[in-house]
Parts: sequence; C-alpha cells; structure tokens
Amino acid sequence: MADVEIKVRDNGPNRVAGPIRLVDATGAEFTLAGEVIFLCRCGHSENKPFCDGTHQKVEFKSEPRAQAQDDG
Repeated sequence: MADVEIKVRDNGPNRVAGPIRLVDATGAEFTLAGEVIFLCRCGHSENKPFCDGTHQKVEFKSEPRAQAQDDG
C-alpha cells in the first residue's frame, strides 16, 4: 500500500494525499474524486469537512510546527 501524507499548511487546510477512506461519524463513506483532498481547519467552510477557501475571507491564521510528542 502506498503512503498517505497529511500536510498541515500555513493559514489553510490540511492537504491529504494518498489512498484514503474518509468516513463520517456514522461510518458512511464520503465519495472522493481522487487521491488528494483538502480538509478545513478554520471551521468556516460551507462544504465541511472539505475546504472551500473561506479561510482566506475570515483571515484564518495558524502556522503549527512539528515537535516531539510525549508517549504518556
């Protein structure tokens, strides 16, 4: 199986690339057009969980950087 990559983008959505299944809270699967999707982080998209570009209008700011996680 190929790798899946989730890239946290500055001030925008998470980019998810690879062979994935995206399911909702009930277990129903979203229909995906390809192997790259953009997931909303700002909470303002009209097409959740997908990004619709609204983060630009609301001036969403977030620039997290990777750091080590504690095991406990």
